[in-house]
Amino acid sequence: MSEIIKVGMADLKICKSPDGVTTLGLGSCVGIAIRDPLTKIGGLAHIMLPDSTAIRDNSNIPKFADTGIEELVRQLVAAGALRVRLVAKIAGGAQMFGAQGRANAVKVGERNVEAVRAKLLQMRIPILASDTGLNYGRTVIFYPETGDFVIKAIGKPEKVI
Repeated sequence: MSEIIKVGMADLKICKSPDGVTTLGLGSCVGIAIRDPLTKIGGLAHIMLPDSTAIRDNSNIPKFADTGIEELVRQLVAAGALRVRLVAKIAGGAQMFGAQGRANAVKVGERNVEAVRAKLLQMRIPILASDTGLNYGRTVIFYPETGDFVIKAIGKPEKVI
């Protein structure tokens, strides 16, 4: 019987088929699902901020796009995934609040998505699909066995990318 493993905010978890991973409440945060399609080992990171070097207290590795993605990949490889086969899907990065004058400070979701895309590009991990931006939160479930990334949002039809 398969298990769905919960990933908290500023957290990451890996799993092996047939298990899945889920995270709730991706507003401006981004969920990064990465898997090795052959071994069916995958994981999910729930990042909150784009850059660990911009924050003094940056000891929570999964909290940041730069360090969280590196740690997720490290754990996947340690569990048996092959680095060169890794592929990703991303969701979240919404603009949850109006942008009244505080242009950069408010666009955390957009900056998170940009940082995630840049880090994955730097690590040569292709993004197969994404569901980012707009103005609503998302809950996601990732199944490394199939690569399905299920996205649920209030008032929206469920989608699988």
